[in-house]
Order: sequence, then C-alpha cells, then structure tokens
Amino acid sequence: MTSGIVSKFVENLRRDGLQQTLGRVAKFGYRGPWYTLTSRYPIGTNIYEREWDILIILDACRIDALREVANEFDFVNSVDSMWSVGSTSHEWMAQTFTHQWYEEISDTIYLTGNGFAQRTFIEGEEPGKNNNPFSFPNFSTVEKDDFKILKGVWNTGHDDNLGNVPPRYITDRAIELGRNHSTKRLIVHYNQPHTPYLSDAVNGSGTPAPFESDPFPLLRNGELSRDQAWNAYLDNLRLVLDEVKLLIENIDAERVAISADHGEAFGEWEQYGHPDASPIPAVKKVPWCETTASDMNTHTPAEDTQQPTTDIESHLADLGYLN
Repeated sequence: MTSGIVSKFVENLRRDGLQQTLGRVAKFGYRGPWYTLTSRYPIGTNIYEREWDILIILDACRIDALREVANEFDFVNSVDSMWSVGSTSHEWMAQTFTHQWYEEISDTIYLTGNGFAQRTFIEGEEPGKNNNPFSFPNFSTVEKDDFKILKGVWNTGHDDNLGNVPPRYITDRAIELGRNHSTKRLIVHYNQPHTPYLSDAVNGSGTPAPFESDPFPLLRNGELSRDQAWNAYLDNLRLVLDEVKLLIENIDAERVAISADHGEAFGEWEQYGHPDASPIPAVKKVPWCETTASDMNTHTPAEDTQQPTTDIESHLADLGYLN
C-alpha cells in the first residue's frame, strides 16, 4: 500500500505541481478521520426521516440550480433544503441504507443508474477504506437482498457515446416498476445533472463535447468560464426534469419528493465537483421538493431489450471517477 501511495504522489506532483499535490495530501489525511467518525455518527438527514412514497434522486443537484429553473416546471414548487448524509454517491448510499432503517428498506424498490450501487450493496465496498491507512470506517450498510428490489441499470442502460445512462432509460424502467409492483416506497435515482452534460448530445450532437464530459479541470485552470459550465449544468438539469415530468404523469403516488444524493461545487472553497468527505454546503446541502404523481397513461415505456454493455470501472470512469 505504501509504494502505491508514493507512486500516486509522484504522479500527481508531475501532473499538477506542488501546491495542488500538497492540497490533495492534506485532504487524504483528513478523509480517514472523517470516515472513521461519520460512519459511526452520520452527519445529515436520512431520507427515511422524511415522508414520501416515491423519492426521485437527481444526482449532484444543487439547491440554487433547482430554484433557478423551478419556474419552468409546474411540479417544482417550494424548494427547501437539507444536509445530505454524503458528499458522494458512494457515501450517500452507505450512510442512507443502513440496518437502522432495515424495516423501511425491506419495503423499498431502489432503481438506480449509478454504478456505486454495485460497489456498495453487492461488492460490499466501504467509502474511504481502500488506499487510506488512516481510515477505520464502520458503516452499517445493508446488502442487495435486504431491499424489496434493488434494480441497478448502470450496465444495461449505459450509453458509450453519451458516457452515461440517459434519463429516458431510467424513466421507462421506473414506470414499469411502478405499474407492475406494489411497494410502500420507490426510489428513482437519475444520473443527471451529474457530468457528463448530455443536453446537446441527446438533442442532436450525439456525443458530449470535451468540456461537457469533464468540465471541472478546465474550470479550475481557467480554460472554461463558470458561466459556461453552469449553463451546461442547468441544461442537464432541465433534461432530467423533463423526464421527471413524464414520470409523474405515468405513475401513481400521493407523496413524491425530489432531492439529491449530494450537491456540486463550482469553485466554492476552491472545490470542484463533489470530493469525497467534503463538508462544504455546495456539496453537502441538497434540495427537497414535494409534489404528487398520477398515472394518466401518456407514455408506454420502450421494451427493455438491452444487454450489459460496460463494466463497472468503465462506467465510473465515464462519470469522472477513477481518474
């Protein structure tokens, strides 16, 4: 492990220079105690502390972003906020679906396009444990079979040209689950507005531009303006909200909540994206919006004939992890 840490340090030093590399070293030392503490004493509000029948998770959705586009979508009313239990999807999953909430989880269908479900519930990987000798986490995360249904579609829904699972695929699978299964709770976890930003690609270009696939290094280095990155992010949010609109017109639920697993930093506290173990509000505070759903049968889901098209490493790499 030590040789691997040294090799990574040298690699980062050559690529990013001394200042950024030393900053990473400081964060590396901080993450261990963070996970050691928070895995035992979570910081944030668990989704099962709130009342909902369907919970729609918009991956990496900021509060101010949802408020900015709210007047474009009549189902987005008052946008409240809460502190998430995670600053990454992996941490959010490990901290949300714990044995404390076993009874609720056992009556939950969780549909997700996020590959960290594979890492968390099937492979049993704990956040912060690998490659950090200072981390001694003790999460109480459930396993795949503890859910009523855990349906991960990161491999069947992943589009190699887009570099992600498109939101329509999630919508179709969610409508199928809602119409075909009786459950107390359904969670629909979209991968947007998380990078890559797909709006232009889905609506014409077919493939995200380089800045849409990985905007934050460019933003950090001044090669991309914040306005450019922010507008692409908002368009990605609009893309997924269009799908949310379609979903709630084709599924029944008295209480629908829209939230996020974590937020997204655009330079706040010199952070970009959603670094693991980040405590800053831009990353740890998430929206909470409530609405209703009624199946008006305006959409027939496309038949799911897709076979697995990617492996977990490629999927997570396309989302900006493992780099």
